[in-house]
Amino acid sequence: SEGRVREIKHGAAVIATGADEYKPTEYLYGKDDRVLTQLELEAQIAKIAEKVINSQSLVMIQCVGCRQEDRNYCSRICCSHAIKNALKLKEITPGMDIHILFRDMRTYGFREDYYREAADKGVRFIRYVPEDKPRVEAAVEEGRPVLRITVPDAILGQSLALDADLIALSVAVIPSATSNDVSRFFKIPLSPDGFFQEAHVKLRPVDFGAEGVYLCGTAHYPKHISEAISQAYGAAGRALTLLSRDTVVASGSVCDVDESKCVSCGACITVCTYGAIEFYETPQGRKATVNPVLCKGDGLCNTVCTTSAISLKHYTDEEIFNQIDAAYPAV
Repeated sequence: SEGRVREIKHGAAVIATGADEYKPTEYLYGKDDRVLTQLELEAQIAKIAEKVINSQSLVMIQCVGCRQEDRNYCSRICCSHAIKNALKLKEITPGMDIHILFRDMRTYGFREDYYREAADKGVRFIRYVPEDKPRVEAAVEEGRPVLRITVPDAILGQSLALDADLIALSVAVIPSATSNDVSRFFKIPLSPDGFFQEAHVKLRPVDFGAEGVYLCGTAHYPKHISEAISQAYGAAGRALTLLSRDTVVASGSVCDVDESKCVSCGACITVCTYGAIEFYETPQGRKATVNPVLCKGDGLCNTVCTTSAISLKHYTDEEIFNQIDAAYPAV
Protein backbone atom coordinates (compact mmCIF):
# COMPACT_ATOMS: atom_id res chain seq x y z
CA SER A 1 0.00 0.00 0.00
CA GLU A 2 1.00 3.64 -0.28
CA GLY A 3 3.84 4.63 2.02
CA ARG A 4 5.12 1.09 2.51
CA VAL A 5 8.20 -0.48 0.95
CA ARG A 6 8.24 -4.19 0.23
CA GLU A 7 11.40 -6.08 -0.63
CA ILE A 8 10.96 -8.94 -3.11
CA LYS A 9 13.78 -11.40 -3.68
CA HIS A 10 13.62 -12.68 -7.23
CA GLY A 11 15.72 -14.32 -9.90
CA ALA A 12 14.13 -12.73 -12.98
CA ALA A 13 11.95 -9.73 -13.79
CA VAL A 14 9.66 -9.07 -16.74
CA ILE A 15 9.05 -5.40 -17.51
CA ALA A 16 5.41 -5.20 -18.57
CA THR A 17 4.40 -1.77 -17.30
CA GLY A 18 2.28 -1.01 -20.35
CA ALA A 19 1.72 2.42 -21.84
CA ASP A 20 -0.55 5.41 -21.30
CA GLU A 21 -3.12 7.20 -23.41
CA TYR A 22 -2.19 10.69 -24.52
CA LYS A 23 -4.65 13.25 -23.19
CA PRO A 24 -5.06 15.79 -25.98
CA THR A 25 -5.43 19.53 -25.67
CA GLU A 26 -6.55 20.00 -29.26
CA TYR A 27 -9.94 19.65 -30.99
CA LEU A 28 -11.89 20.93 -27.93
CA TYR A 29 -11.05 17.83 -25.91
CA GLY A 30 -11.65 18.54 -22.23
CA LYS A 31 -13.73 21.59 -23.12
CA ASP A 32 -16.68 19.85 -24.78
CA ASP A 33 -17.96 16.50 -23.49
CA ARG A 34 -18.94 15.52 -27.02
CA VAL A 35 -15.25 15.09 -27.87
CA LEU A 36 -13.96 11.68 -26.74
CA THR A 37 -10.91 9.52 -27.19
CA GLN A 38 -11.34 6.13 -28.86
CA LEU A 39 -11.00 4.38 -25.49
CA GLU A 40 -13.71 6.57 -24.02
CA LEU A 41 -15.93 5.96 -27.05
CA GLU A 42 -15.36 2.21 -26.73
CA ALA A 43 -16.44 2.33 -23.08
CA GLN A 44 -19.60 4.22 -24.07
CA ILE A 45 -20.37 1.67 -26.80
CA ALA A 46 -19.92 -1.20 -24.34
CA LYS A 47 -22.47 0.42 -22.01
CA ILE A 48 -24.85 1.13 -24.92
CA ALA A 49 -24.87 4.73 -23.76
CA GLU A 50 -27.72 6.80 -25.18
CA LYS A 51 -25.33 9.67 -25.82
CA VAL A 52 -23.59 7.54 -28.44
CA ILE A 53 -26.39 5.33 -29.71
CA ASN A 54 -28.74 8.25 -30.36
CA SER A 55 -26.14 10.29 -32.22
CA GLN A 56 -26.80 10.84 -35.89
CA SER A 57 -23.21 11.49 -36.92
CA LEU A 58 -19.70 10.81 -35.71
CA VAL A 59 -16.32 12.03 -36.96
CA MET A 60 -13.08 10.27 -36.03
CA ILE A 61 -9.77 12.11 -36.30
CA GLN A 62 -6.62 9.99 -36.56
CA CYS A 63 -3.00 10.64 -35.52
CA VAL A 64 -3.80 13.01 -32.66
CA GLY A 65 -0.62 13.67 -30.71
CA CYS A 66 1.69 11.44 -32.73
CA ARG A 67 3.60 11.47 -36.02
CA GLN A 68 4.63 15.02 -35.28
CA GLU A 69 7.84 16.76 -34.30
CA ASP A 70 7.69 16.13 -30.55
CA ARG A 71 6.35 12.56 -30.86
CA ASN A 72 7.53 11.27 -34.20
CA TYR A 73 6.25 7.71 -34.20
CA CYS A 74 3.11 5.85 -35.26
CA SER A 75 0.98 4.40 -32.46
CA ARG A 76 0.12 1.48 -34.78
CA ILE A 77 -3.14 0.40 -33.13
CA CYS A 78 -5.18 3.56 -33.72
CA CYS A 79 -6.43 2.87 -37.25
CA SER A 80 -7.62 -0.63 -36.40
CA HIS A 81 -9.17 0.63 -33.16
CA ALA A 82 -11.10 3.35 -35.00
CA ILE A 83 -12.43 0.91 -37.60
CA LYS A 84 -13.42 -1.59 -34.90
CA ASN A 85 -15.48 1.08 -33.11
CA ALA A 86 -16.97 2.28 -36.40
CA LEU A 87 -18.06 -1.24 -37.35
CA LYS A 88 -19.62 -1.80 -33.92
CA LEU A 89 -21.57 1.44 -34.20
CA LYS A 90 -22.74 0.49 -37.68
CA GLU A 91 -23.91 -2.82 -36.24
CA ILE A 92 -25.89 -1.11 -33.45
CA THR A 93 -27.04 1.95 -35.41
CA PRO A 94 -26.74 1.25 -39.16
CA GLY A 95 -27.97 4.71 -40.09
CA MET A 96 -25.25 6.59 -38.21
CA ASP A 97 -23.15 8.82 -40.47
CA ILE A 98 -19.47 8.08 -39.74
CA HIS A 99 -16.43 9.83 -41.22
CA ILE A 100 -12.80 8.93 -40.48
CA LEU A 101 -10.25 11.68 -41.13
CA PHE A 102 -6.87 10.06 -41.62
CA ARG A 103 -3.32 10.69 -42.75
CA ASP A 104 -2.52 7.06 -43.69
CA MET A 105 -4.74 4.08 -42.90
CA ARG A 106 -2.39 1.51 -41.39
CA THR A 107 -4.62 -1.53 -40.89
CA TYR A 108 -1.77 -3.89 -41.60
CA GLY A 109 -2.09 -7.65 -42.01
CA PHE A 110 -5.55 -9.21 -42.12
CA ARG A 111 -7.00 -6.09 -40.49
CA GLU A 112 -7.18 -4.70 -44.01
CA ASP A 113 -10.34 -6.81 -44.37
CA TYR A 114 -12.04 -4.73 -41.66
CA TYR A 115 -11.07 -1.57 -43.53
CA ARG A 116 -12.82 -2.85 -46.64
CA GLU A 117 -15.82 -3.97 -44.60
CA ALA A 118 -16.14 -0.52 -43.04
CA ALA A 119 -16.03 1.12 -46.46
CA ASP A 120 -18.68 -1.30 -47.74
CA LYS A 121 -20.94 -0.40 -44.80
CA GLY A 122 -20.80 3.29 -45.57
CA VAL A 123 -17.98 4.57 -43.38
CA ARG A 124 -16.40 7.43 -45.31
CA PHE A 125 -12.65 8.03 -45.28
CA ILE A 126 -11.18 11.48 -45.90
CA ARG A 127 -7.45 12.04 -46.03
CA TYR A 128 -5.78 15.14 -44.61
CA VAL A 129 -2.19 16.35 -44.49
CA PRO A 130 -0.36 17.40 -41.30
CA GLU A 131 0.28 20.87 -42.72
CA ASP A 132 -3.48 21.50 -42.85
CA LYS A 133 -5.11 19.61 -40.00
CA PRO A 134 -8.86 19.51 -39.35
CA ARG A 135 -10.36 22.39 -37.39
CA VAL A 136 -13.13 21.91 -34.84
CA GLU A 137 -15.62 24.43 -33.48
CA ALA A 138 -18.96 24.30 -31.71
CA ALA A 139 -21.85 25.49 -33.88
CA VAL A 140 -25.64 25.47 -34.16
CA GLU A 141 -27.29 24.07 -37.28
CA GLU A 142 -31.06 24.51 -37.61
CA GLY A 143 -31.39 24.86 -33.86
CA ARG A 144 -29.32 21.73 -33.21
CA PRO A 145 -25.96 22.07 -31.44
CA VAL A 146 -23.24 20.36 -33.45
CA LEU A 147 -19.49 20.12 -33.69
CA ARG A 148 -18.33 21.51 -37.02
CA ILE A 149 -15.18 19.98 -38.47
CA THR A 150 -13.51 21.72 -41.38
CA VAL A 151 -11.08 19.59 -43.34
CA PRO A 152 -9.47 20.08 -46.76
CA ASP A 153 -10.23 17.37 -49.30
CA ALA A 154 -7.25 16.81 -51.60
CA ILE A 155 -9.39 15.03 -54.21
CA LEU A 156 -12.03 17.74 -54.47
CA GLY A 157 -9.50 20.50 -53.99
CA GLN A 158 -11.66 22.35 -51.48
CA SER A 159 -12.51 22.33 -47.79
CA LEU A 160 -15.36 20.25 -46.43
CA ALA A 161 -17.51 21.19 -43.44
CA LEU A 162 -18.82 18.19 -41.50
CA ASP A 163 -21.37 18.58 -38.73
CA ALA A 164 -21.15 15.87 -36.08
CA ASP A 165 -22.86 15.01 -32.82
CA LEU A 166 -19.69 13.35 -31.53
CA ILE A 167 -15.97 13.41 -32.26
CA ALA A 168 -13.65 10.52 -31.44
CA LEU A 169 -9.93 11.23 -31.33
CA SER A 170 -7.44 8.46 -32.08
CA VAL A 171 -4.76 9.64 -29.68
CA ALA A 172 -1.15 8.61 -29.31
CA VAL A 173 0.04 5.71 -27.20
CA ILE A 174 2.72 7.21 -24.96
CA PRO A 175 5.25 5.64 -22.57
CA SER A 176 4.03 4.84 -19.08
CA ALA A 177 4.57 7.57 -16.51
CA THR A 178 6.62 5.06 -14.49
CA SER A 179 9.07 4.26 -17.31
CA ASN A 180 11.85 6.57 -16.15
CA ASP A 181 11.71 5.28 -12.57
CA VAL A 182 11.69 1.64 -13.71
CA SER A 183 14.55 2.35 -16.11
CA ARG A 184 16.71 3.78 -13.32
CA PHE A 185 15.77 1.03 -10.87
CA PHE A 186 16.64 -1.88 -13.18
CA LYS A 187 19.40 -0.03 -15.07
CA ILE A 188 17.73 -0.70 -18.43
CA PRO A 189 17.67 1.66 -21.42
CA LEU A 190 14.86 3.65 -22.99
CA SER A 191 14.48 4.37 -26.69
CA PRO A 192 14.48 7.97 -27.97
CA ASP A 193 10.66 7.80 -27.88
CA GLY A 194 10.68 6.86 -24.19
CA PHE A 195 9.72 3.19 -24.50
CA PHE A 196 11.97 0.41 -23.20
CA GLN A 197 14.63 -0.68 -25.68
CA GLU A 198 15.53 -4.31 -26.21
CA ALA A 199 19.11 -5.60 -26.45
CA HIS A 200 18.76 -6.44 -30.16
CA VAL A 201 15.67 -6.06 -32.32
CA LYS A 202 16.17 -9.44 -34.04
CA LEU A 203 18.59 -11.52 -31.98
CA ARG A 204 17.37 -10.60 -28.47
CA PRO A 205 13.91 -9.04 -28.88
CA VAL A 206 12.72 -9.64 -25.30
CA ASP A 207 16.06 -9.25 -23.49
CA PHE A 208 17.89 -6.32 -22.01
CA GLY A 209 21.63 -6.03 -21.64
CA ALA A 210 21.15 -6.70 -17.92
CA GLU A 211 20.81 -10.41 -17.20
CA GLY A 212 17.53 -11.64 -15.79
CA VAL A 213 15.43 -8.70 -16.97
CA TYR A 214 13.02 -9.19 -19.86
CA LEU A 215 10.48 -7.14 -21.77
CA CYS A 216 7.01 -7.48 -23.26
CA GLY A 217 3.88 -5.58 -24.22
CA THR A 218 3.34 -1.91 -24.87
CA ALA A 219 6.15 -1.03 -22.48
CA HIS A 220 8.27 -1.94 -25.52
CA TYR A 221 6.29 0.03 -28.11
CA PRO A 222 2.62 0.34 -29.20
CA LYS A 223 1.25 -3.00 -30.38
CA HIS A 224 -1.94 -5.03 -30.65
CA ILE A 225 -3.00 -7.48 -27.96
CA SER A 226 -2.06 -10.48 -30.10
CA GLU A 227 1.48 -9.12 -30.49
CA ALA A 228 1.74 -8.35 -26.78
CA ILE A 229 0.67 -11.91 -25.92
CA SER A 230 3.21 -13.42 -28.31
CA GLN A 231 5.97 -11.30 -26.82
CA ALA A 232 4.81 -12.21 -23.30
CA TYR A 233 5.22 -15.90 -24.18
CA GLY A 234 8.74 -15.13 -25.35
CA ALA A 235 9.62 -13.18 -22.19
CA ALA A 236 8.20 -15.93 -19.97
CA GLY A 237 10.19 -18.53 -21.89
CA ARG A 238 13.41 -16.57 -21.48
CA ALA A 239 12.75 -16.12 -17.76
CA LEU A 240 12.07 -19.85 -17.31
CA THR A 241 15.28 -20.67 -19.16
CA LEU A 242 17.14 -18.73 -16.49
CA LEU A 243 15.13 -19.92 -13.49
CA SER A 244 15.30 -23.59 -14.46
CA ARG A 245 19.07 -23.67 -13.97
CA ASP A 246 20.69 -24.61 -10.68
CA THR A 247 23.66 -22.41 -11.44
CA VAL A 248 24.41 -19.42 -13.64
CA VAL A 249 27.61 -19.49 -15.68
CA ALA A 250 29.16 -16.04 -15.87
CA SER A 251 31.65 -14.81 -18.42
CA GLY A 252 35.31 -15.00 -17.46
CA SER A 253 35.90 -11.49 -18.77
CA VAL A 254 34.59 -9.50 -15.84
CA CYS A 255 35.97 -6.55 -13.94
CA ASP A 256 37.69 -6.83 -10.59
CA VAL A 257 38.39 -4.19 -7.93
CA ASP A 258 41.67 -3.78 -6.05
CA GLU A 259 40.35 -2.53 -2.70
CA SER A 260 43.70 -1.07 -1.71
CA LYS A 261 43.46 1.42 -4.60
CA CYS A 262 39.72 2.17 -4.43
CA VAL A 263 38.92 5.66 -3.10
CA SER A 264 35.12 5.24 -3.17
CA CYS A 265 34.54 8.01 -5.69
CA GLY A 266 31.61 6.17 -7.30
CA ALA A 267 32.60 6.95 -10.89
CA CYS A 268 32.47 3.26 -11.80
CA ILE A 269 28.95 2.89 -10.40
CA THR A 270 27.77 5.88 -12.42
CA VAL A 271 28.94 4.55 -15.79
CA CYS A 272 27.97 0.89 -15.31
CA THR A 273 24.79 0.38 -17.35
CA TYR A 274 24.20 -3.10 -15.92
CA GLY A 275 24.07 -2.23 -12.22
CA ALA A 276 26.94 -4.65 -11.59
CA ILE A 277 28.92 -2.42 -9.20
CA GLU A 278 27.96 -1.32 -5.72
CA PHE A 279 29.59 -0.19 -2.50
CA TYR A 280 30.04 -2.44 0.49
CA GLU A 281 31.51 -1.81 3.92
CA THR A 282 35.03 -2.98 4.77
CA PRO A 283 37.32 -2.28 7.75
CA GLN A 284 38.94 0.38 5.53
CA GLY A 285 35.59 2.01 4.72
CA ARG A 286 33.31 1.77 1.69
CA LYS A 287 34.78 0.02 -1.32
CA ALA A 288 33.39 -0.83 -4.74
CA THR A 289 32.68 -4.45 -5.60
CA VAL A 290 31.64 -6.09 -8.87
CA ASN A 291 28.88 -8.67 -9.19
CA PRO A 292 30.37 -11.08 -11.77
CA VAL A 293 26.94 -12.39 -12.79
CA LEU A 294 25.76 -8.95 -13.86
CA CYS A 295 29.07 -7.71 -15.27
CA LYS A 296 29.35 -7.81 -19.07
CA GLY A 297 33.02 -6.90 -19.20
CA ASP A 298 32.60 -3.80 -21.37
CA GLY A 299 35.39 -2.07 -19.43
CA LEU A 300 33.71 1.31 -19.01
CA CYS A 301 34.38 1.30 -15.28
CA ASN A 302 38.01 0.48 -15.99
CA THR A 303 38.42 3.55 -18.19
CA VAL A 304 36.90 6.04 -15.72
CA CYS A 305 38.71 4.80 -12.62
CA THR A 306 41.22 7.52 -11.77
CA THR A 307 43.29 5.29 -9.47
CA SER A 308 43.38 2.22 -11.77
CA ALA A 309 41.67 0.22 -9.04
CA ILE A 310 39.52 -1.67 -11.54
CA SER A 311 40.92 -4.08 -14.09
CA LEU A 312 39.23 -6.28 -16.68
CA LYS A 313 40.24 -9.89 -16.20
CA HIS A 314 42.30 -11.30 -19.08
CA TYR A 315 42.75 -7.77 -20.41
CA THR A 316 45.09 -6.24 -17.87
CA ASP A 317 47.83 -3.90 -19.06
CA GLU A 318 50.47 -6.52 -18.28
CA GLU A 319 48.68 -9.19 -20.35
CA ILE A 320 48.19 -6.87 -23.31
CA PHE A 321 51.83 -5.74 -23.23
CA ASN A 322 52.95 -9.38 -23.13
CA GLN A 323 50.76 -10.14 -26.16
CA ILE A 324 52.30 -7.22 -28.04
CA ASP A 325 55.81 -8.37 -27.13
CA ALA A 326 54.97 -11.90 -28.29
CA ALA A 327 53.53 -10.66 -31.58
CA TYR A 328 56.41 -8.27 -32.27
CA PRO A 329 59.51 -9.69 -30.59
CA ALA A 330 62.50 -7.41 -30.36
CA VAL A 331 64.89 -7.87 -33.26
